[in-house]
Amino acid sequence: MYVWVARPRLLAVRTCVVSMVAVDSQGPQDSAVRMFRRERSIPLRGSAAALCNNLSVLQLPSRNLTHFGVVHGPSAQLVSAAPEGVPLAQRQLHAKEGAGVSPPLITQVHWCVLPFRVLLVLTSHRGIQMYESDGSVMVYWHALDSGDASPVQAVFARGIAASGHFICVGTWSGQILVFDIPAKGPNIVLSEELAGHQTPVTDIATEPAQGQDYVADMVTADDSGLLCVWRSGPEFKLLTRIPGFGVPCPSVQLWHGTVAAGYGDGQVRLYEASTGTLHVQISAHARAICALDLAPEAGKLLSAAEDTFVHIWKLSRSPESGYTEVEHCHAYPKSSRGR
Repeated sequence: MYVWVARPRLLAVRTCVVSMVAVDSQGPQDSAVRMFRRERSIPLRGSAAALCNNLSVLQLPSRNLTHFGVVHGPSAQLVSAAPEGVPLAQRQLHAKEGAGVSPPLITQVHWCVLPFRVLLVLTSHRGIQMYESDGSVMVYWHALDSGDASPVQAVFARGIAASGHFICVGTWSGQILVFDIPAKGPNIVLSEELAGHQTPVTDIATEPAQGQDYVADMVTADDSGLLCVWRSGPEFKLLTRIPGFGVPCPSVQLWHGTVAAGYGDGQVRLYEASTGTLHVQISAHARAICALDLAPEAGKLLSAAEDTFVHIWKLSRSPESGYTEVEHCHAYPKSSRGR
């Protein structure tokens, strides 16, 4: 399996990790190349499920370590590696059983970096598990309430992001669960349930609001392609809804007030977060997009899709119009091995 990493997450495919790290070009003659470099492969003990956004990465520069997390079936695999690509430790976490006759499937694993602590969050068909960052201690378990779900309707959580001292998790019903996280200890509280979607949530992205209380700092996406843009805080506020186009939106990112959304028809669309105005529409891939990733400081966006290509895009703001502009920088075919 191969994984392409721009920052913390993108796409996982089969039995090893191949990292690509964002680097800025050096010199005026090299402005559109060498934005990512390939690092050593990291072997995994198992495989990774064919799920969108099935990779989370936690970088620990102070310890010279990088943690990788992928899911497959009822377990999540965590790998710690040194910069030279040597795996130092591997751990498996399993979904909490809850009620049911079969083991629950894990839908996503994600490290949530909060101002005062880092938690590892697992979502599954039964509930939401939160661990200390190394996965050694579970600090919270939230069981999903099937509510009015029909017997044939799947119940699950999917889409995880941190915003301030909150962790937000999407659900099968379209609700966003907001958990208030204390500075330490297990006293985590479900503080709010956000209603904005009518179909299952696919992904959540956040960025710091930088103290401006009017800034849109969270976007959520669903299976219909609908995007909801929020302002976080003690009470989350829905700012705008961006209609879908009849195809799912598996992955979203936020960059300086711009929403980057990847869709099931292979298109990437960029919107003004606060107003929902469409800035750019790109026919980026021949098949469904699996994941987007962002290197925010460099303004580099990666898109990966079922057409087996990874594309790298450069985002910038036009000083004249204020619109977000896009430049295609590089296309890289993923290896055919493990597809």
